[in-house]
Amino acid sequence: MDPQADDASEGWMIEDEAPATDEAAVAAPAPWKVLIVDDDVDVHVVTKFSLSNAVFMGRRLSFLHAYSGVEALQTLRQHDDIALVLLDVIMETTDAGLKVATRIRDELHNALVRIVLRTGQPGQALEHGIILDYDINDFWCKTDLTTRKLFTTVIASLRGYHSLREAQRRIDLAQAETAQLRQQALAALDAVRGGSSWTGVVTLGEPPLRIELAAQPGGEGERFTIAGRVLPDTV
Repeated sequence: MDPQADDASEGWMIEDEAPATDEAAVAAPAPWKVLIVDDDVDVHVVTKFSLSNAVFMGRRLSFLHAYSGVEALQTLRQHDDIALVLLDVIMETTDAGLKVATRIRDELHNALVRIVLRTGQPGQALEHGIILDYDINDFWCKTDLTTRKLFTTVIASLRGYHSLREAQRRIDLAQAETAQLRQQALAALDAVRGGSSWTGVVTLGEPPLRIELAAQPGGEGERFTIAGRVLPDTV
């Protein structure tokens, strides 16, 4: 095998060129937050070094560090935008990592962060049982997790986190729009029941459209008319 070809294959995480001066002046996007949880300092150093040049969707990685399950939970409470937790199984106890994984989901109610378990003692953790019984996204023995496999695992986890965040954002937007519509509908109903006209503006969709609605009471019983128009952009 050509040593130069092998060296080239190992440089797959290194950016080819430094950004131009004008590009560098533009504010860089916020990095992905990755929490490394392990009681071995060397694991923190090696993990950070292995991923130091990784970029996903134009965003680099920012590393947070915890050396016990307690520290991990404290960090997660302080940072609600952590995308990935690289979590050691065996720390202060033989199942400390498993307890942290459970508390992330059940106590912190964080369903978005991706959790990758790592262990240096695979004989003390049954992989299939852990994957089935715990809400985690991957499980690795540290000796099997090469730099390339670590990179692949991290990128897949970040992609999953991004998709979940985007889905949650759309759900939140739809719920906000539904609440706004309900509020405006009740206001219109109250107005026309009292014999008054009503006008209001709602914002719907993405990109957002501002729609003006007008309700007029009718002459017979509970009848009323409602009309709307899309307001022009103000930008």
